Amino acid sequence: MPTAHEADERPAAGRDDDVPGRLALAVGRLNRRIRSSTGGLSHGQLSALSTIVRNGPLRPSELAAIEVAAAPTITRIVAELEARGLVERTPDPQDRRSLFVSGTDAGTALLLEARSDRARAVAGILAELSPEQVDAVRAALPALEQAAQVTPPPPAVS
Repeated sequence: MPTAHEADERPAAGRDDDVPGRLALAVGRLNRRIRSSTGGLSHGQLSALSTIVRNGPLRPSELAAIEVAAAPTITRIVAELEARGLVERTPDPQDRRSLFVSGTDAGTALLLEARSDRARAVAGILAELSPEQVDAVRAALPALEQAAQVTPPPPAVS
């Protein structure tokens, strides 16, 4: 039976065809269940750190474009990550008014630890499902990755 909070979030009875609403609720709830496994970073900070480590060094404007975030938001996130020693800013040798952001060793280590923690958390969630439900999640992954603009991993080589 849904809690009062869930009842507020769910569409009216008989609305099983409300894919956007149901997906938003499910993704939000899953994100909250996984959130504690982010190395003490917010989702936005973890996402930005991941982008910086994977693609850096980056200008803040490049990071904002990749993260689809406003420049002031990225400025705040980079400052918070820098204060924690997870990223560093260096001047652009071509344009001293500009700077690059790159991950530190501590940032890379925290990112790898958070990814491992999140994977364990998701594995625990999947363990609560039946094998058929896990197969359905697996089948939905390509569509979810495309919707999230995530590049899927390359196929396994046999």
